[in-house]
Amino acid sequence: MPMNITVIGGSRGTGALVVQNALAAGHTVTSVSRSGGSASGVTQVAVDATDAEALRSAVRGADAVIVTVGGTARETPRTQVTQAVIEAMTAEGVRRLLVQSSYGVGDSLATMPFVLRRIVVPLVLKQALADHEEQEKLVADSGLDWTVVRPGGLTNEPATGSVRLGPSAGGRGTLGRISRADVAALLLSSIADPTTIGQAFTIAR
Repeated sequence: MPMNITVIGGSRGTGALVVQNALAAGHTVTSVSRSGGSASGVTQVAVDATDAEALRSAVRGADAVIVTVGGTARETPRTQVTQAVIEAMTAEGVRRLLVQSSYGVGDSLATMPFVLRRIVVPLVLKQALADHEEQEKLVADSGLDWTVVRPGGLTNEPATGSVRLGPSAGGRGTLGRISRADVAALLLSSIADPTTIGQAFTIAR
C-alpha cells in the first residue's frame, strides 16, 4: 500500500537510498536536509532539522518518519535532530518513527570484538556513540511507535537482500559490515511490520 514517508537526512548515504527505494515502491516521499536536493519525484525540504517548528510541515500527514542523519566522530547532531523530529511528530499527530543508530550502542556494545570495544570505541567512536546513546533514549521515551536499527560498518556495496536481525542484546547478527542499501531496504520494510515496534535491532549481512 502506498504511504507518505518523510526521510530526515535524505540527501545522501542511507537516507538517499531510502528515498530512492521508497519512490521505486510507489510511495510519496519528502526528503529533509540542510541543502535540499534534486531527486525527481521527491518533495525536497531544505531546513535546519534541529528546528522542530520548521519540521512540522515536513512531517505533517506522514505515515512514517525515518531518521538517518549522520556526522563525524567529533559531531553530535543526532540527538538534537531526533529531539526536534519527535517534537514535530508529536505536534502533528504522526506516530511511526524509524531511526538508524549504530552497532555499539546500548547493550550491543558488549557483543563487539575486543579490539573494537576496548580500543576503537574509546579512542575514535566514543563521542559519536554517546550521541547515538542519547538519541536512542529520546526515541525510547518518545511515546511513539518506534523502531531502531543498529548497523555495523556501512559499505556502498549493492544490496544483498539478506539481512540478519539480532536481539538488542546482540548475538551472531551483530557482527560484520553491511551495505547502506541493505539498511535502507530494512528500514522501509519495517514500517509496516508491527513486530519491530518498540525494538532496537542490531543488524548484519
